[in-house]
Amino acid sequence: MARKTRVTPKGLPLPGKPVRGSETGRPIMALLDLASRRGLLRIVWELRHGALKFRPLQQACGDISPTLLNQRMKDLREAQLVELSDEGYRLTALGQGLRRAFEPVSVWAEQWAQELNRN
Repeated sequence: MARKTRVTPKGLPLPGKPVRGSETGRPIMALLDLASRRGLLRIVWELRHGALKFRPLQQACGDISPTLLNQRMKDLREAQLVELSDEGYRLTALGQGLRRAFEPVSVWAEQWAQELNRN
């Protein structure tokens, strides 16, 4: 039986749907393709403590352009990592899982920075 792929507008990388650098559609490649989009991981990181409205989120992301933030929010909503609530944009359960997956990377980055500062 052929594996179903999910077709999304504008070539959003999702598991099973090869886009850009991924020829296989493997979930890890789809994630890396998605995560490599400019500003996307910063948005996920800034939402780690809870919901933010558009303007505060834009400021938290270093005054990312409204156009880019709008596009990334569309990407994140389509990938089911972010949802819009009365309180603002917030991570979904999948988005929280992604945030937790990056916590060890954050710890490593802190250790790396400390090591570089020692030398």
